[in-house]
Amino acid sequence: MRMLINSPQTVVADALRGLAAAHPELDVDAEARVVVRRDARQGGRVGLVSGGGSGHEPLHAGFVGHGMLSAACPGEVFTSPVPDQMVRAAKAVDSGQGVLFVVKNYTGDVLNFDMAAELAEEDGIRVERVLVDDDVAVTDSLYTAGRRGTGATLFVEKIAGAAAEEGAPLEQVAAVARRVNEASGSFGVALSACTTPAKGSPTFDLPDGELELGIGIHGEPGRERRPMMPAGEIAEVAVGSVLDDMANEAPVDGPVLALVNGMGATPLLELYGFHAEVARVLAARGVPVARTLVGNYVTSLDMAGCSVTLCRADEEMLRLWDAPVQTPALRWGR
Repeated sequence: MRMLINSPQTVVADALRGLAAAHPELDVDAEARVVVRRDARQGGRVGLVSGGGSGHEPLHAGFVGHGMLSAACPGEVFTSPVPDQMVRAAKAVDSGQGVLFVVKNYTGDVLNFDMAAELAEEDGIRVERVLVDDDVAVTDSLYTAGRRGTGATLFVEKIAGAAAEEGAPLEQVAAVARRVNEASGSFGVALSACTTPAKGSPTFDLPDGELELGIGIHGEPGRERRPMMPAGEIAEVAVGSVLDDMANEAPVDGPVLALVNGMGATPLLELYGFHAEVARVLAARGVPVARTLVGNYVTSLDMAGCSVTLCRADEEMLRLWDAPVQTPALRWGR
């Protein structure tokens, strides 16, 4: 195992210490595993709290800051944070306007955030929960009941965060977050398995010359294995799967937000080349792209591969997407 770490036991704490050193605008408690924007309580805003297992960086701690999350709770690698972390975060960001929990649909995350919401409400904090379940590849997987939460988490956190920054009330922030999730779909592809620090070996066996279609972000295999294909053919499968699923609600003929997301070990050279194919497929199917993001945002440690997330965007979503944001991993307009 060759990793740039001290030990598997300290990898998360060490990463949080590094985050604190690089971003003094954040209040990072490496022991309690909570990351909070220092001005979280200023301005009487709704607080946004999210979190999940580590190994998906920059999700979630990298999205804490102006216009996005108020706090994040990192768990151990691919392991849900615990309710105590979430309650601590809620207390740190609540300004009296309530707190929105953004929860990816994985069983441990759902159970722990539900418990944390009950505990926070007992302490007098109003809490709304939004479940992100955008993955169109599989239903009821090893980690979930229903669809997995993947790339649309970024869309939800950015757009809901902008609404909160504008001073929208809790119910309105939660409503736009749910609308974004319902308008989104994702599909992931692995060219290699990932390796967790504790295991020290790949999480599943993927022979040379093969790829896995429909993977999740915890190293779990997907729905189909095929011989390696050119980027154009992979884009046809990924984009086609998302659009076909979204079309079950209504034809996708309006503008979309598009995320071409690296899984951690795929260089930007490949991601931009893949995005060219994604753009080609969308154009061929008559789908206009309003905004695009390309890069590593919702990763799976050192997995080679990518995911495509599309969100059917209305005018309000686009306005909130364009609003200023300043976080370690996403920043524009300030």
